Amino acid sequence: MTDAAIDIGAASRDLEGAPPVEILRWASRYIPRLAFATGFGAEGCVVIDLVAREKLPIDIFTLDTGVLFPETYELWHRLEARYGITIRGVVPDQTIEEQALAHGAKLWERDPDQCCALRKVLPLERQLAGFDGWITAIRRDQTPDRANAAIVERDRKFDLLKVNPLVAWTHDDVWGHLYAHDVPYNVLHERGYPSIGCQPCTSPVVPGENLRAGRWRGAGKTECGLHVVPGKERNA
Repeated sequence: MTDAAIDIGAASRDLEGAPPVEILRWASRYIPRLAFATGFGAEGCVVIDLVAREKLPIDIFTLDTGVLFPETYELWHRLEARYGITIRGVVPDQTIEEQALAHGAKLWERDPDQCCALRKVLPLERQLAGFDGWITAIRRDQTPDRANAAIVERDRKFDLLKVNPLVAWTHDDVWGHLYAHDVPYNVLHERGYPSIGCQPCTSPVVPGENLRAGRWRGAGKTECGLHVVPGKERNA
């Protein structure tokens, strides 16, 4: 079944309140070519656990920006070994060195929006061109841009279906699942990093700060751009 045959609004309403695994089963049943793009956050580890244990036909890949934390690369290998799966690495057109020659060194410090576009948004756009839908691990309570996300929606940025199985979950729901099922997660979470992205743009948070306060600290940025709808590109 293609997205043209799916009543997106009805599907999203029907799935509201359903367990994430049921949402993933629905997606794998009705969306022919389906992918999950993971950044190896706690939420992403939950989705990998569910997809792997259910043996769902969902392609799993990650955007390897070239500046991920060593602990993130280590988690990548641990997840593959734990579940017997392959998580594909999708890389940008330019290496960090080539980007520095073209745009200057440490672009993330001078223009983080452009850096995110080059190393994350454009590679994801090219990758998703071969799929009918993609799974995300976003939650509504993470950022204002995600507050109104539906379980199933039309992604206008990438022109395909977007399925958000954890969208109604809380931080505690996520960690309850990780602990209950002994799911591998990034050790940086235990060192003050609740939200983990690229190493140059991620810092630990202190008690009382928003859980995403360590992302692009001081840049007025809360999103890399993957989940920002067209017309709201400031945080892209």
